[in-house]
Amino acid sequence: MSFLTLESLNKQFGDFTAVKGLDLSIEKGEFISLLGPSGCGKTTTLQMIAGLLTPTNGRILLDGKDISHTPPNKRGLGIVFQSYALFPHMTATENVAFGLEMRSVGKAERLERARAALKQVKLDQFADRYPKQMSGGQRQRVALARALVIEPPVLLLDEPLSNLDAKLREDMRMELRLLQQDIGVTTILVTHDQEEALSMSDRIVVMKEGQMEQLASPLELYEHPRNTFVSDFVGKTNLIRATAHANDAAGAHVLVDGEMITLPGHSLEEGRDLTISIRPEKFHMSDDASGHEVEVRAAIFLGSSWLYRVSSKMGDLFITQPNNGSAGYKKGQSAYVRWSQDAVTLFEEGK
Repeated sequence: MSFLTLESLNKQFGDFTAVKGLDLSIEKGEFISLLGPSGCGKTTTLQMIAGLLTPTNGRILLDGKDISHTPPNKRGLGIVFQSYALFPHMTATENVAFGLEMRSVGKAERLERARAALKQVKLDQFADRYPKQMSGGQRQRVALARALVIEPPVLLLDEPLSNLDAKLREDMRMELRLLQQDIGVTTILVTHDQEEALSMSDRIVVMKEGQMEQLASPLELYEHPRNTFVSDFVGKTNLIRATAHANDAAGAHVLVDGEMITLPGHSLEEGRDLTISIRPEKFHMSDDASGHEVEVRAAIFLGSSWLYRVSSKMGDLFITQPNNGSAGYKKGQSAYVRWSQDAVTLFEEGK
């Protein structure tokens, strides 16, 4: 039996359905991300798990027990909010110990456990500081220690890194993931940041308009998206509208804006409308005239890679190439691109 189960979960606000028939089984110790654009239902789902919202229909089972209507304070779950919600008049230790005080844990024990939790998140030297004396990253760690100190069966994270600057956010992803793996706590993260979900999760739930579009591991989700929404939302991709024209030994020939393009290794029903998806990094760009000719419209240096916008027979494309230490292509230059057959994902039009 799964450790945490959502069964046909629905949430309505008047005539608006925020979550529609969500089924999800989460194993003990698993790190799951709910990923999607604003208004997709991910935060509503987290709030129902936390007990801050009551499901309109469906059930939430924790270790086999129905907690759908259990008050939040009786569920024993750890929650870290985007705002951190620290008490400004309390030190880091006092903030972390507060949840234990509410559970009638004795003063000596709660202080000992609070200090241990702060050490766990590498903040033991800041134990006596107030929130205003700490950086955003440090406050985020205090909020995490406060959630973990009660030894929750499930840790709920509501976009906890979104207020941090880019470099700190990247560092905290790694630290949070390593800490979660070390402790083994079942964790659910709500985020709209694809990179965050891909880098931290065991599995990702991609949501759209209150429904699950796909549930998969980060690699499976990225390499084998179920539809154009997932393909376009999870990472960057080039979506190209095409119509199948003919097949021969060279592969499938498709029409893109009146231009014929060959997809090696593919065979398609003639006349079929489809969308071609190719990730920017799946292209190989060179001066070898055996590929498809493109013209560089823009070139951006990103440090570890180059990002190009090029014009081609397939329309405008975004292409990334690793930085090999040499100067990249300049605006106005011609180049040629190739891709392997497994770099192409095909979707029926409208899917």
